[in-house]
Amino acid sequence: MKLRVDEIVVNDKRVFLRVDFNVPLKDGVIQDNTRIVKALDTIKYLISKGAKLVIASHLGRPKGEVKPELSLKPVAEELSRLLDKEVIFPGEVIGEKVESLKKELKPGNIMLLENVRFNPGETKNDENFSKELAKDIDIYVNDAFGASHRAHSSVVGIASFVKTAAMGFLIAKEIEYLSMATENPQKPYIAILGGAKVKSKIPVIENLLDNVDTLLIGGGMSYTFLKALGYEIGKSLFDKEHFEKAKELIEKARERGVKMLFPQDHVCAKEIKEDAEVKVFEKDIENDYIGVDIGEKTINSYKEEISKAKLVVWNGPMGVFEIDKFSRGTTEIAKAVAEGDLISIIGGGDSVSAVKKAGVSDKITHISTGGGASLEFLSGKTLPGIECLSDKEE
Repeated sequence: MKLRVDEIVVNDKRVFLRVDFNVPLKDGVIQDNTRIVKALDTIKYLISKGAKLVIASHLGRPKGEVKPELSLKPVAEELSRLLDKEVIFPGEVIGEKVESLKKELKPGNIMLLENVRFNPGETKNDENFSKELAKDIDIYVNDAFGASHRAHSSVVGIASFVKTAAMGFLIAKEIEYLSMATENPQKPYIAILGGAKVKSKIPVIENLLDNVDTLLIGGGMSYTFLKALGYEIGKSLFDKEHFEKAKELIEKARERGVKMLFPQDHVCAKEIKEDAEVKVFEKDIENDYIGVDIGEKTINSYKEEISKAKLVVWNGPMGVFEIDKFSRGTTEIAKAVAEGDLISIIGGGDSVSAVKKAGVSDKITHISTGGGASLEFLSGKTLPGIECLSDKEE
């Protein structure tokens, strides 16, 4: 087991805390502060225990260049507002100014560094950049679950240059809940997988086949499987590269006695736009139509399966839910998951937006903060940002 932040002495120590403040910004204004709010437990704990706190995060993909529109300055202001406390913002990631401010930090003080991805060394896990980040730091704490599948300097590299590396409360919670889906899960156990990409879900399906009772497939990824089953899919999303793999997974599920369900009817349109005319097809989709949502028959059969479950893991919407006309399938599945007498785990990304849009996020047992990271965890992979942390002495 990895060390947790409340198992170490942080008083009067300089603590480097990696968080995920990759919030949506529009014209320098934060559109959704959820990720900042999620990090508050660990931040408040550290300052209450007298840590001298240096916080780091990435924002967007500046690709090693300084891009003012991706500055963390608005985040520093929002964090200061939420904590009702000054947050020092040097406007730089490393260098003399940062080092000088680090040394001046008193117990309970907070400094938020500029966007770590402004430095090209970050995404390369560059040793020199990692050393710079670790300069005068006593303890490293990772609470950025959403970045923990990336072997970057502020996530992994820095851990080699500090004595102690621990996980924050957010990561501890993520591991606790996501482990419910991978280690001795409650039965019946259902996984709902949607979204556009077959590629990202293949390792998840392969790993889940050992544990899950039923797989409910929807979204753009379902059409590659439906084609593998011999159905006509019109102009719907099709991944030729992973077509044979889809066939193989259907066969594996059959062999292992895992129920793998696919849409039986489809809401379709000729174009993906708000005012598109909609037509429903059962089984085969006509040539010039695109599948954009699951139909009523599928909604009802999926809801029936969900009603039997004790554990549900969901990653990926059932259709193009951003457009209201194509969102019914996703909304109905979200409501069924939220209203069931079950443990529900939503695996980050678009699924989080979907449960929010359906207005049921407060009824979900656990909403993961990391899309890619939760997928890799569910695939059975070790996350480098967690692997690098210190082990707890049993």
